[in-house]
Amino acid sequence: MKKKVVLGFSGGLDTSFCARYLADEMQYEVHSVIVNTGGFDTGELEAIAAHAYRLGVHTHTAIDAVQEYYDTIIRYLVFGNCLKNDTYPLSVSAERLCQALQIARYARSVKADAVAHGSTGAGNDQVRFDMIFRQLLPGVEIITPVRDLQLSREAEIAYLTGAGVMMNFEKAAYSINKGLWGTSIGGRETLHSYGVLPEDAWQTACTKDGTEEVCLHFTAGELTGINDTVYAHPVAAIQALQQIAGPYGIGRDMHIGDTIIGIKGRVAFEAAAPMVIIKAHHTLEKHVLTKWQLSWKDTLAQFYANWLHEGQVLDPVMRDIEQLFLSSQQVVTGSVYVQLFPYRFRVNGIESRYDLMKSAFGQYGEMNTGYTGQDVRGFSAIFGNQTRIWNAIQETI
Repeated sequence: MKKKVVLGFSGGLDTSFCARYLADEMQYEVHSVIVNTGGFDTGELEAIAAHAYRLGVHTHTAIDAVQEYYDTIIRYLVFGNCLKNDTYPLSVSAERLCQALQIARYARSVKADAVAHGSTGAGNDQVRFDMIFRQLLPGVEIITPVRDLQLSREAEIAYLTGAGVMMNFEKAAYSINKGLWGTSIGGRETLHSYGVLPEDAWQTACTKDGTEEVCLHFTAGELTGINDTVYAHPVAAIQALQQIAGPYGIGRDMHIGDTIIGIKGRVAFEAAAPMVIIKAHHTLEKHVLTKWQLSWKDTLAQFYANWLHEGQVLDPVMRDIEQLFLSSQQVVTGSVYVQLFPYRFRVNGIESRYDLMKSAFGQYGEMNTGYTGQDVRGFSAIFGNQTRIWNAIQETI
């Protein structure tokens, strides 16, 4: 009997090569799996399945992981207001981890002898897939034909055409990766330190002008409603907000960051809903959480975002941080008003029963009600006492 390999499959050139190579050259029984994290519609999934079977796979499976992707990863990125290098909402980083976890679980369920992915040796994804497969599939061989054979795109095309495979080999000018938490775009402009994408390279055209205000409703830190609509699950709310804000061209940016393998990488992305949600959520937090809650959340969120980006989603410290995030969200409930404009947005304000900015306790720069001027005089003397002593000692030396 042939050995069984589970192949993470997208239908692109690299994974198409892997499917055929694993079956023909390595004599594996190939079981391809595509994990949908919000980037494929039904028609696209059907076309990819047909393509997989034409390549000769034994079985092909599509896993809908959109809701689990939110429940296990995205919600914590929102709770932490996580932006890599204060810019990037970790769209692809988070997505790949969800996909790797799903592929590993599927491989374990079918008792696969091996697991394969189509990563090259040049990027972050190879590390993310390898680490999770090693952690969840001990003893199962990891096969990476494109990386191991150091194949060029031309060599892959030559192999497939020689095997009679018919598909669109024309390389698009831009590499697109779309998911629930944003779309990444790579092209000639991202290969250098200077350059921005032309207007037609962005996946969502800026078709709206003027302005509109939207009201985002958060319950325990999660987006549960927009304007007068309440959604059964935050996934639906994210998708609805993307439809509203995306056509304004909101959430477009270029990110430069440190890759896992030590080189700098640059990518364009558009993430209207994630960027609006994170900014609105953070504003609400600033009204309802204390100074030290905000401070420690910010500190831990930086670590959490970076460790997630580097593929360490299974490290138990991530569960510890998530528990702190969850605890902090108990009072992050209220409405945030956001004004949308072409290419930008503005938070107008919030309403929450937990708002700590209550006039009953005083108004900053105007009045106080819970203490006297004499109280502040004494507090100032004590609060700065050690620094006063230090300066006094220095003057005597």
